Amino acid sequence: MATLSCDIPESLSWALEQRFQATREDTSTFVSRVLLRALSKPVHTLFQVSTSRALVQGVYQEAVSSTRLLGHGDFGLGTFDELDGEMVVLDGIVYQVRSDGTVHHIDGDVGTPFATVLFFSPGEDVQLQSLESFAALCAVCDQHRASQNIFYAFRVDGVFSHVHTRAMHKQQSGVSLKTAAGRQPEFHFNDIEGTLVGFWSPQYVGSVDIPGYHFHFLSKDRTKGGHVLECAGADIRLQIEIVKEFHLSLPDTEEFLQADLTVDLSKDLSAAEGNHSERKS
Repeated sequence: MATLSCDIPESLSWALEQRFQATREDTSTFVSRVLLRALSKPVHTLFQVSTSRALVQGVYQEAVSSTRLLGHGDFGLGTFDELDGEMVVLDGIVYQVRSDGTVHHIDGDVGTPFATVLFFSPGEDVQLQSLESFAALCAVCDQHRASQNIFYAFRVDGVFSHVHTRAMHKQQSGVSLKTAAGRQPEFHFNDIEGTLVGFWSPQYVGSVDIPGYHFHFLSKDRTKGGHVLECAGADIRLQIEIVKEFHLSLPDTEEFLQADLTVDLSKDLSAAEGNHSERKS
């Protein structure tokens, strides 16, 4: 996260302090949100690359570059060309968690066949004393979802007693996501500080997005991560954003244009994503 330093009139400083006392929204979050609007950046808008149904069928070629992706968001998740690991976008930086467990800061331009990002601007901030499991996290998130018909973004920061993740192996295009997920390496991290980046999507977008919860993890030291299968921790900070706009970018590759996307592969998607697609209420 970049740091901005500037001089402002005392009257504005006083007004910011009064606003914080009233809303408890910190100055950084408030200023970022105002700047996003002033600079015509999309607020509360998900930008997604390709569709989940195409991914399930094995359409793994680049649809959008990471540079373009960052033009639409500073927070999100996805994968890379040929399903080469898990993507975590945090504080405007793209990280790649590879199947050997290593984490790489992407400072060049790489491609993604599937990703979801937004400019994170949370409207709610919750402190959790304990988090017993991934199911418990979903249950807490459920309590802060007022609707089954819109999208939500979640950022979860804290010290985790346990995080269980996986990272996809690089695949040739055409290998189904279910087959690729069947041989994915898994990792267990204990007593680790980090961040979960996640989304909840409505059931009705199942042919386009991944319905239910979907989280990726990145450790604070940026050396560990992956697609979250299980987690537990204490002193957890949960930030929540309501998302009411959805922008879908479709690939123009021959592989995507010729794919049969009429087939219902929701069961394969659920199997490949583990418990993330199972909880929808």
